[in-house]
Amino acid sequence: MNEKTLFQLALGLVDPWYVSDTKFDTEAKRLDIFLDFKRGHAFPCPECGKSGKAHDTEEKSWRHLNFFQHEAYLHARVPRMRCPDHGVRLANVPWGRKESGFTLLFEALVMMLAREMPINAIAELLKVTDHRLWRVLKHYIAVDLERMDLSELTSVGVDETAARRGHNYVSLFVDMDKRKVVFVTEGKDAPTIETFAGHLTDRGGSPGAVTDVVCDMSPAFIAGVETHFPEAAITFDKFHVVKLLNAALDEVRREEQRTEMGLKSTRYLWLKNLRNLTNRQAATIHGLSRTKLKTARAYRMKLVFQEIYALPKHLAEAALEGWYQWGIRSRLQPIVEFARMLRRHWDGILRWFTSGLTNGLLENLNGLVQAAKARARGYRSLENFKLIIYLLAGHLGLLPT
Repeated sequence: MNEKTLFQLALGLVDPWYVSDTKFDTEAKRLDIFLDFKRGHAFPCPECGKSGKAHDTEEKSWRHLNFFQHEAYLHARVPRMRCPDHGVRLANVPWGRKESGFTLLFEALVMMLAREMPINAIAELLKVTDHRLWRVLKHYIAVDLERMDLSELTSVGVDETAARRGHNYVSLFVDMDKRKVVFVTEGKDAPTIETFAGHLTDRGGSPGAVTDVVCDMSPAFIAGVETHFPEAAITFDKFHVVKLLNAALDEVRREEQRTEMGLKSTRYLWLKNLRNLTNRQAATIHGLSRTKLKTARAYRMKLVFQEIYALPKHLAEAALEGWYQWGIRSRLQPIVEFARMLRRHWDGILRWFTSGLTNGLLENLNGLVQAAKARARGYRSLENFKLIIYLLAGHLGLLPT
């Protein structure tokens, strides 16, 4: 078996393709493999599949997987066949896609590395420009998004994140049942909901089939959902609601701390759950919570509010109503404002006891998005940032074959 036959078997070449020559440069650390096809072979038209003889050829090259530590390249005369319906067309080759410059195996390597490494690091490792790697990601993610089937989507989570500090937000839409990002778009306003509704319809889904949406209390998101998903009930995640109550509690503490020096350096004791405190911290907060401090009273109200979420649905509304009356008469202004917020978002807060939807999944995916910022460092556009989000959080079934 000579080296041509060996490389032909290694590349998986089948008739009419064969290895015509090889060149190995030890100084340049480069292997070049030259491919050719048998004379007289007919090739299928890339448009319609009808066969036609080669009209002429074009010289093409593709970067392939390294041969040990040496860069490897394939070169071939690619036939331009004559189709009776479409005229002269450049035939497809089995080892690479049109206009790529990489073999499919090389692109598969890029896609796998992109899940684990920053794009700039991959470019340095493989000795190619990051522009070319972004084009590979864009192609395969676009293919996967195009074939995405959202016909069974009924439960949606919505969240936003900043692409860059202070501006340029993107909104993420998540299939809460399949636990994956299904759409990413720029902005964080009502039109983003409309854009998602169009994306859903284009991929076999129906806005009318969506029964539940979990989101934060953004007026833009709420208005968008009510307009474009009229059958969906909005759930406000319990962790988001408790976070707002914690913010009110902390505001009470900051105000009272001006006159009560004992509150200095106690912020996290009031905000943390008891199970996350050390024994010493738990003893400290237990003692403080039994005082007549305004902060202690707000803290006790928080503990009671959290217990409501442990109640069954048929008891929850009465308990929430009782807490609302307590909060609105508390004379603690931040708590009063929180109680008013409860009333404004009453149905969405109560919906949690039916849907059980939480932002926990969205928070986890947001963690991946933050990792995406590091993975995409050096990205030149929001489009690249969106590509990385799809790659890391979209569970896309993309791999070149």
